Amino acid sequence: MSFLVLLRVCLRALLRNKMRSVLTALGIIIGVAAVVSMVGITTGARNTVQSQISALGDNVFMIFSGTVSRTGTRTSWGSVNSLTEQDATALRTQCPSVRAISPAIRLGAQLIYGNTNWSTQLWGVAPDYVDIRRYEVVSGRMLNETDLRGAAKVCLVGKTVVDNLFEGNDPVGSVIRIRRLPFEVIGVLGEKGQSAMGHDQDDLTIIPLTTAAKKFQGGNTRINMILGSAVGGDLVEQAQGEITDVLRARHRIGPKDDDDFIIRTQADISQTVEESSRTMTMLLASVAFVSLLVGGIGIMNIMLVSVTERTREIGIRMAVGARPRDILLQFLTEAVVLAAIGGVLGVLLGIGVSATISKLAGWATEISPVAAFVSVGFSGLVGIFFGFYPARKASLLDPIEALRYE
Repeated sequence: MSFLVLLRVCLRALLRNKMRSVLTALGIIIGVAAVVSMVGITTGARNTVQSQISALGDNVFMIFSGTVSRTGTRTSWGSVNSLTEQDATALRTQCPSVRAISPAIRLGAQLIYGNTNWSTQLWGVAPDYVDIRRYEVVSGRMLNETDLRGAAKVCLVGKTVVDNLFEGNDPVGSVIRIRRLPFEVIGVLGEKGQSAMGHDQDDLTIIPLTTAAKKFQGGNTRINMILGSAVGGDLVEQAQGEITDVLRARHRIGPKDDDDFIIRTQADISQTVEESSRTMTMLLASVAFVSLLVGGIGIMNIMLVSVTERTREIGIRMAVGARPRDILLQFLTEAVVLAAIGGVLGVLLGIGVSATISKLAGWATEISPVAAFVSVGFSGLVGIFFGFYPARKASLLDPIEALRYE
């Protein structure tokens, strides 16, 4: 019997009980749909987060205050600002692998323009901050050293601030009040969207670091963080080592004492995202495996019923010359075709589920052709594994006993 004839016979047998065939393949359909849709969602989410991490800048690192020990008492992470503006200056001059550096003071502030107000994040930074974060100045100018040295009362605003305070009009040259002090808007930052943590990167106002320290911190030079970038991607780790040496020396940290600062790089953030994605993938793989296992058991169960129902048919086929190998191949093909059809329907259902979730929730999804082909192929293997026993049982039937079966 040729393969096409065999396939036609199998399809005819499956179509004889359409509802039963669909219900039998339901486990395979759900399992494959779960794999395709979840892989699409996690791939889309991972790509989105990776692009947001890249939007932080090139070879960026961040330094935060860590735990601090004083008179035998250890404070929690970040509860005390152990970093100063002088630390940033030392890193800029003593670390050859560091390309740019900017200390930063982060505050909350209400901005007032005319009769409108808006609460946003206020960042006191050095001019290098805009370059490190790869912000573009779409209107006006950026901060410069003159603004920094003179503690000028000037600011740059993000798109969200422009939309809510100036109704989308160009605010360059306008004077706004920040914590009751007048500031001239000298520039507008280009749009960046959400960060990897879901924060709106356009909802901010930037002022010179010296202005923030003098006007809002009473001259205190303690800073919240230091942001910088390495000379090249292959020098990030080297820059990390240089920064550690400089800060440990400046903070007089003993050889056996812990750092009172923490350095985070883009690679650290990417690794965290990858670990989360890997955990989610393992969870989904477990769900898909259980679904396919249930689907395979359903196929074996129905095939055993089919062998019993078609015992006389098997006897007749053997009586007219069919060999046990032909009977085994026929029932095995039926099981594989049933599982493969379930796999194809599962892929279509998974694509539909991904598209629906993307439309309703606004999530980026990306269907992987590899995942779709692998899912269909794996469902075929499930059909072979769980269909072999019923097919072998049919092939071992005695033709005489099969013809006598009522």
